[in-house]
Amino acid sequence: MSRRAVVIGGSVAGLLAAAALSRSVDEVIVLERDELPEGPQPRRRTPQARHAHILLPSGRDAIQELLPRVDVRERLLASGAHEQPLTDMLGFGPQGWFRRWPTVTDELLLTCCSRDLLEWTVRGAVLDTAQVTVRRAEAVSLLGTAQRVTGVRALSDGAEEDLRADLVVDASGRGSRVEHWLETLGVPGIPTDEVDSGLVYASRVFSVPKGAEHFPVTQVEADPADSGPGRSGNLVPIEDGRWLVSLAGTRGGEPTADPEEFTDFALGLRHPLIGQLISDAEPLGDVSLSRSTRNRRRDFHKAAMPEGLVVLGDAVATYNPVYGQGMSIAALGAQTLSRQVQRADVASPGFARGVQREAAKSVSAAYTLSTSQDQWFPEVVGKAPTLVDRLLSRYMGRMARVATTSYPVSAAMCAVLTLQADASALVHPKLLLATLKGPVLEPLSGPPLTDEESAFLDSVGPIPV
Repeated sequence: MSRRAVVIGGSVAGLLAAAALSRSVDEVIVLERDELPEGPQPRRRTPQARHAHILLPSGRDAIQELLPRVDVRERLLASGAHEQPLTDMLGFGPQGWFRRWPTVTDELLLTCCSRDLLEWTVRGAVLDTAQVTVRRAEAVSLLGTAQRVTGVRALSDGAEEDLRADLVVDASGRGSRVEHWLETLGVPGIPTDEVDSGLVYASRVFSVPKGAEHFPVTQVEADPADSGPGRSGNLVPIEDGRWLVSLAGTRGGEPTADPEEFTDFALGLRHPLIGQLISDAEPLGDVSLSRSTRNRRRDFHKAAMPEGLVVLGDAVATYNPVYGQGMSIAALGAQTLSRQVQRADVASPGFARGVQREAAKSVSAAYTLSTSQDQWFPEVVGKAPTLVDRLLSRYMGRMARVATTSYPVSAAMCAVLTLQADASALVHPKLLLATLKGPVLEPLSGPPLTDEESAFLDSVGPIPV
């Protein structure tokens, strides 16, 4: 019997979901209300695309599994994307500077590029190799009943059309209306959790100054243990000789869109390194500001969901963008869909619920990592930390301090942060013992710079202490 699937949303999550379905479904239609650009350019309704994005190794591997006929990694690198070991970044955490450890394993490689380049590359790979049709249309409602979704009502050029489908995947992002559509079908409210630190994100692109071409990803984290607002910053090298710098602040410490204040905000972080790097760099545009940064998770896997509907990507959960998880979670969700499709027919009883339940595992892991920090900042909206949260926070703080001096501990934490290992790995007896013993080296007094990096910073002036 012929099968049709409809995917709502043509961004990374939707395109990868379409790729997952195309190998087992006769027809896959992607509905995208925006006109898709011809090159690596922004789409209208993706304001978060202006901010720093990093593809984690777990997301990279999931994309490769979903698109085996195309080397997406090579396409990205050929277009100017950068790869960098997570253990070689310049990172200043609440417990001090992390050491930079040499590594040759792909398991810790971050892929750094603009969101526009990644989405364009993925879109090209999907449309080059998969039997997928993209339609310029907006989904306006679901068809079916509380027991089974049977399709989508789509609006295109002022006319509505009912598209019947054996499976509907909502990958329409943080603006998804799926909860409203489900209520219309008679499906009760979806369990939801939210932690909102009031974070504001400000980003600006700079031309990489001469002499700084090899600077790695640089991150200055907020300290949740401080009583004041959390301020942080990321500098990410992207294609075309540019830096994408994103600054963030929670309630009471927010950055603004004023370009005159951008560098001063960076200099005022817990360490001024990012501000020093961009102090003489040429800006290539205005400051982009976003307030869409709350952590919000919808537990569709716990609800009485109808058959025939799967929700993936940001339509399920959104995270504080500081942690760089969103695109990788979208890829992991599509990977789950792909593996389920290979085991069962998309119209079989329990198929959609099985996908939703499996995809929730990586969502939950990312959400826990994000909210475990955000819940400590002043005036946060959401559940208060429990006694267990406080004990775990103390343990993780001590482990992070040890990680600044120990490669095995640092690598173990990196594996969890990049969603390649379950958080339970952090209580392995060896790590537990290392954490209890404490740091094995003295803390660094400043950033661990190479000679070339030090020479560049010397040329722009001393780093204030």
